[in-house]
Amino acid sequence: MSVQAGRLGVGIVGAGKVGPVLGAALAGAGHAIVGISAVSQESRDRAEAMLPGAPILSVPDVVERSELVILAVPAGELAALVEGLAKAGVWQAGQLVLHTVAGLGVSVLAPAAAAGAIPLALHPALAFTGTSVDLARLRESFCAVTAAAPVQPIGQALAVELGAEPVLIAEADRAAYGEAIDTATRFSAAIIGQAITLLDGIGVESPGAVLASLVRSTVDNALSDATLPVFEPLPDEDDSA
Repeated sequence: MSVQAGRLGVGIVGAGKVGPVLGAALAGAGHAIVGISAVSQESRDRAEAMLPGAPILSVPDVVERSELVILAVPAGELAALVEGLAKAGVWQAGQLVLHTVAGLGVSVLAPAAAAGAIPLALHPALAFTGTSVDLARLRESFCAVTAAAPVQPIGQALAVELGAEPVLIAEADRAAYGEAIDTATRFSAAIIGQAITLLDGIGVESPGAVLASLVRSTVDNALSDATLPVFEPLPDEDDSA
C-alpha cells in the first residue's frame, strides 16, 4: 500500500487540539476527510474551524467510512475505545488505524489488528494549540513513527504529508519516548510559568515577552549541545560576561 499513490478517505475520532489539525494537514496534502467525531460544542466548533464542512459523525460511522482512521484521544481512553470497536465488529480488514499517544506503540491497537486493520502509532512532537498555527509548526517538527517493518514506509509517508520529519521509534522504546516528551512539556511549562509569576510579582509588564528571547535562545543552546548536563548551575555574575 502506498499513501502517496492516491487519496485516502480519512476519518478522525476525537476533536480535541490534535485530531482536527492532523486532519487539516492531511487534507492539505490531498486526502479526503470523510468525517470527524465531536461531542462537546467546543469540539464541534474546533472541527468546523479546522475542517469546514466535514461531517460530524458517530465514532462507529467514522471508522466504517474511513480508509485511514486517526484515533486522537487521551491515553487513558485509547485501549477501551479500540476494544469496544472490535467487539462491535466495526474494524475493517485493510484499513489503516493510527493513534497519537506518545507513550504507546502499536500493541494497544491489537484488537483492531486482529480484525485485519493495519496499526500505526504516530506522534508529532509538538505542543498543539488546536488552531491553524499548528500547521506551520508541524513543518518544523519531528514525528515519532512506530509500526511493523513492512508498514513503516506508510507511517513515514504520513508523517511527511503532515509536514513533519519522521523518526522511527521501536515498540519497546515507546514508553521511554513518551516519558521524554512528557518531561520536556511539563518541566518547560512549569519553569516558564514560575519565572513569569516572579516577574509579574515585581511589576514587570508583559513578562512573557520579556522572557521570550531568553527562553528560546536557552532552549536552542541546550538542544545544540548534547554535552550539557541536565541541570547545569548558573554561572556567577562575574563569569557571565
